[in-house]
Amino acid sequence: MRLLLAALGLLAIFCSVSCHKGACLERMGHKKSPSEEPDMPECQLYSNASCCYRNFTEQLQSPVSKVDNMFWDKCGNISHRCEKFMKRIECFYQCSPYASRWKNPNYPVGLLHAPLCLSFCDDWFEACKDDLTCAKNWLADFEWNYDGNHCKNSCIPYSKMYANGTDLCQSMWGHSFTVASSECRCLRLDERDKAVMKYLKPDDSSSSSSSSSSSSSSQSSEEKSCKRVMAALQKEKEEEAKEQEKESELLENE
Repeated sequence: MRLLLAALGLLAIFCSVSCHKGACLERMGHKKSPSEEPDMPECQLYSNASCCYRNFTEQLQSPVSKVDNMFWDKCGNISHRCEKFMKRIECFYQCSPYASRWKNPNYPVGLLHAPLCLSFCDDWFEACKDDLTCAKNWLADFEWNYDGNHCKNSCIPYSKMYANGTDLCQSMWGHSFTVASSECRCLRLDERDKAVMKYLKPDDSSSSSSSSSSSSSSQSSEEKSCKRVMAALQKEKEEEAKEQEKESELLENE
């Protein structure tokens, strides 16, 4: 089982790199292609193939107040729970070797419709619902000048600014993210993403109606394959948890 999962993981990584040629977003301060970046204090998920440099991640050490020229604390300090999700978003955008798969064709430093899992969005909303913000779209609703972003409106709780997790994911960073229709073929911005990356493709809105049937069939097949991989990963995780529990019991009985 472990050999099978290792092979699946390697296949996913190979496809994600080879199919996309290992590119990074065309952002100032980004590498041209991902490479190992050891000793990152944050964003360690991407340390083996990172598009950002170590010194960028130093900005994400808690408590985070400012990232580049964007202040996160315009309505007061962010709660630790909320900050963890904000950092996962920032690490993906800045450091992930996968992010450029969803490069915005009209804005090459940005993302377009990277597919987040609904469960991730709901968890993010739950974590931040009591925090305060003065902007719904953090790319467009702030007033900007030489020293960064400033509120144009009053600070209100996330729970009043956003209707739910879907609204949060699809509004906060403009069109950067969308909520995927599948809970398997989507991003959770954690270790799981490597295993599902081969099933994720940028949204092709130019597909013709004549190809819709074959496209639907292909997506159905990919969904089934993805679910099998996720089920195998979950089983492996449960087996490892049982082994750890047994080891703990043995140590306690010694």
